[in-house]
Amino acid sequence: MSERPILGLIESVTILSDNSKQKLLARIDTGATSSSIDKELAEKLSLGPGHRLTTIRSATGTEKREIVKIKVLLNGKVIEGEFSIADRAHMTYSVLIGQNVLKKGQFLIDPLKKRKE
Repeated sequence: MSERPILGLIESVTILSDNSKQKLLARIDTGATSSSIDKELAEKLSLGPGHRLTTIRSATGTEKREIVKIKVLLNGKVIEGEFSIADRAHMTYSVLIGQNVLKKGQFLIDPLKKRKE
């Protein structure tokens, strides 16, 4: 039986787009149903336009967001998932990995785990 990979709360991810790849730190959030990416980063990587709109509920209220499909390299696994495009300029991390990606990767989360450089 193989063990499930363990992630911490902050992890290094690589966004894989058709033309480029971007390595960065992402926030792992088991409380978020879906993942999101900053709109400026999405534009820089030419990840739009989105293939649909969805309504997102957050602590700040409800809003409509574009959804894009993105491939990410996370802990050695390439996972394709849907990410909402959001204004994350005021946030520390431009990418948030939510349950939709975490479930596909079958990851376990350990809040005490330190990120490897």
